[in-house]
Amino acid sequence: MPAPKNTFKAALLNGDTLIGCWLSLANSHSAEALGVAGFDWLLIDGEHAPNDIRSMRDQIIALDSSPSHAIVRLPIGETYMVKQVLDIGAQTILVPMVESAEEARALVKACRYPPTGVRGVGYAVTRAGKFGTIPDYGTTADDQTCLLVQVENRKGIDALDDILKVDGIDGVFVGPADLAADMGHMGDAMHPDMQHLIYNSIAKIAAAGVAPGILSLNDEMTTKAMDAGARFVAVGVDMLTLVNASKDLVKKWKS
Repeated sequence: MPAPKNTFKAALLNGDTLIGCWLSLANSHSAEALGVAGFDWLLIDGEHAPNDIRSMRDQIIALDSSPSHAIVRLPIGETYMVKQVLDIGAQTILVPMVESAEEARALVKACRYPPTGVRGVGYAVTRAGKFGTIPDYGTTADDQTCLLVQVENRKGIDALDDILKVDGIDGVFVGPADLAADMGHMGDAMHPDMQHLIYNSIAKIAAAGVAPGILSLNDEMTTKAMDAGARFVAVGVDMLTLVNASKDLVKKWKS
């Protein structure tokens, strides 16, 4: 009995474009609710949302029965964090602020079992291995693990060509907000210089045979990113959807 099929990874390999949403509420109930909305994937944010390993696990469980694939973004690319998140059942992870091929190779090793990696062989007691009921998990899990890395500053952009050569990187996410800030355009990812850099980077990633990704709340930018080759595209954030819809209600009834 092998590890469960990673449908998100399979869809990327098939050339599909997948639409997703950020989960920032750090709550399994709201995650479960978003799971019925129809998104291809939902990202459990461990970088900017108040998540810990248990709340991440609970949200993965909440999405298990939904058609939306759960992706977990780590706070940082530490090997022990990669191991923990994979063991709680995440099959796809997103790692922020990757700045070199060396970092990318270390992340690939963290995602894989020996002899090609350093992931600890403890699946007999983990949720990922269904607590010992998937006897072939150790020999099949690597193929079903999807590693996405974020390139979101000048160092990352300068190292992009080298990062794209690392075997085991399934997708590269271009982070517009952090990239704009690092380039001196804080809060202005729509600056012409940024737009040129973002779309060129996406096109370069796609040309290398790696899936490009992006988060965009601007329809024009989303469309142009997809035209440039973006394949996993987040078009919303649960927290902002909640706040903006609430503000609209207040404006409607208090005006």
